Amino acid sequence: MFTSEAVPFAKTGGLADVSGALPLELAARGHRCIVVMPAYRHIYKAGIDIRPTDIGFAVQVSGRAVAARLLKAEVPNSAVEFYFVDQPHYFDRQGIYNEISGDYRDNCERFSFFCAAAAQAVECLGIDVDIAHVHDWPTALIPAYVATQHGGHRWYQRAATVITIHNLAYQGRFHSSDYHWTGMDWKYFTYRQMEYYGDLNLMKTGLVFADRLTTVSHTYAKEIQTTENGFGLDGVLRERADRLTGIVNGVDYHIWDPAKDPHLPKAYDVHSWRDGKAECRRQLSEELGIPYEPHLPLIGLVGRLADQKGWDLVIPLMHKWVHHYPAQWVILGTGDARYHESLGYLASQAGHRLALRLEFSDRLAHRIEAASDIFLMPSRFEPCGLNQLYSLKYGTPPVVHAVGGLVDTVTHASAENLAARSATGFVFHHYSVEALEHCLHQACEVFRHQPDTWKQIVETGMQQDWSWLRSAREYESVYSQAISDRQQRT
Repeated sequence: MFTSEAVPFAKTGGLADVSGALPLELAARGHRCIVVMPAYRHIYKAGIDIRPTDIGFAVQVSGRAVAARLLKAEVPNSAVEFYFVDQPHYFDRQGIYNEISGDYRDNCERFSFFCAAAAQAVECLGIDVDIAHVHDWPTALIPAYVATQHGGHRWYQRAATVITIHNLAYQGRFHSSDYHWTGMDWKYFTYRQMEYYGDLNLMKTGLVFADRLTTVSHTYAKEIQTTENGFGLDGVLRERADRLTGIVNGVDYHIWDPAKDPHLPKAYDVHSWRDGKAECRRQLSEELGIPYEPHLPLIGLVGRLADQKGWDLVIPLMHKWVHHYPAQWVILGTGDARYHESLGYLASQAGHRLALRLEFSDRLAHRIEAASDIFLMPSRFEPCGLNQLYSLKYGTPPVVHAVGGLVDTVTHASAENLAARSATGFVFHHYSVEALEHCLHQACEVFRHQPDTWKQIVETGMQQDWSWLRSAREYESVYSQAISDRQQRT
């Protein structure tokens, strides 16, 4: 695994969850799995022992030699080996990709260096690699290096390559003047390979050169082949559609399980969820300073405050509902300043109906999942999403927009699905305030007036299995296909 972030060492989003959890599941299934990532300043905050190895080397970066060394983490109760490329000039920084002022201007140089250094580190380790699995644009040069034999490393001869698209909106697009940092021959700077409207596109590079492609849900795999959701790379993806597989991310139930969650004041399972959730809500209401009103549905939202997450729908709806509709809201997250301002105003006007925390707190995220009756996720687009999966386990039916991983994992409470006992939440299809309001109103009405139906929806969701075991088996199938592709080509 080559990745720019992995839990518990560095995280900005779902990519880190996958890079941290999938290797553990693969190792538990008998594979030898090694993760290589940059040695950021804050990797030591994980509280895991990280030590230097005796491996040091120099990497050619646009005609000059840049020194690096390899660190290794000893992760308790895990057979996964974590290695870190240590180069302070590139990685000893406050952020991973950016600071408050914006992206680091040398990101192309930084991650081109990492790809070359990581490839060389694997050579120094003397590993016989079957699969080189890379994630998103920061590591997308590695499939190109393997396919073109850039660097001449021995492990290239055997390795098949897989790239996972976590969010196609982020592509690593740079000016053509940055191309020299990649070390690749200029003959590959063509519209068929690495060039994109005159620029260098690292995501496109990985999509073109990798043996197999995956993304994080079945529906998202289809969506990114359309003009609307392909962010300019839909043609490349349609051309490689026979090599593209959607695999829904898994949940680490060691962390996200209300029956053993240390963040909760009262544990509960599918048999005791009413009492458990009631006590969790009572204590959360006290902690956040809103009245405890169990007869009203508590609507929870956790995550980034951005257009992608549907806040352009939520804010207008909340302006209407917080004053006139019998429901309470609890919101945790940070993001765009205009949403901070709008939510702050609403909280000042209707503090008895809205608890707002403009921050990130893992502890509070767990407590909100447990205390809420409904979890709202109206994303404009969502490659996979994890909060709706947490919500299912915590007995908090999600209300979601029918996109990406949301529609793949939440079954709408239609009459047909309720009769089949398969309903787990509520899904709306048209991206509008009106459609969201209709769907959320339906959920609230079932909660308030149809307790038996609500019980069925909650318990159906809590009993579903979205563990990494299921996902790991699907990745194994893709790995086998990639190895077969590689063998046929060579």
